[in-house]
Amino acid sequence: MSIIYLLVLLASIGCMMLLDHRFRLFFWRDARRAALVVLAGLVFFVLWDLFGIGLGIFYRGETEFMTGIVVAPELPLEELFFLAFLSYLTMVLITGADVLLRARRSTR
Repeated sequence: MSIIYLLVLLASIGCMMLLDHRFRLFFWRDARRAALVVLAGLVFFVLWDLFGIGLGIFYRGETEFMTGIVVAPELPLEELFFLAFLSYLTMVLITGADVLLRARRSTR
């Protein structure tokens, strides 16, 4: 049992938070709304995963880098952190692109 993958996911979330904080993109712009959006994304993707697991499409891969902890059949703990990171990353990219496009328009 290892926690390497979970630590990498947590480090990635931490780095995303640093970018978000530095440029005030998502959570540091409106924390309440950002939390709701990330939670909605997380719920959507967990339901998607559960549906895929139920259909036999998704299954848990076994590696020595994962904790081995499952929160549901075929749903490892790390998947929740990955899905939260995916939702957070998407929103930071969208808000970051918006900031860049606005800045570009204002310089013209």
